[in-house]
Amino acid sequence: VVDDGAARALASSGKSLLPIGVVEVIGEFQRGDVVGCVTQDGREIARGLVNYASGDARQIARRPTGEIQATLGYIEEPELIHRDNLVLL
Repeated sequence: VVDDGAARALASSGKSLLPIGVVEVIGEFQRGDVVGCVTQDGREIARGLVNYASGDARQIARRPTGEIQATLGYIEEPELIHRDNLVLL
């Protein structure tokens, strides 16, 4: 679930999904799975290949990219879903 700022960045600015724009992680998934990006009112706006498993995504949600390493002890990518791996609906 993404906040309003992340929804705007994805839809109108062609940006990647960063952890700070995620307010909730629903369900279980692994790195590389296709996940949906929904607004807080439940509207799906995009789908993409996620760079972190659900457990790790929950830990870094609402945090700036610069805190991923300190939070998880590693960093795969600076974004949850890179724009090149994201399709708008």
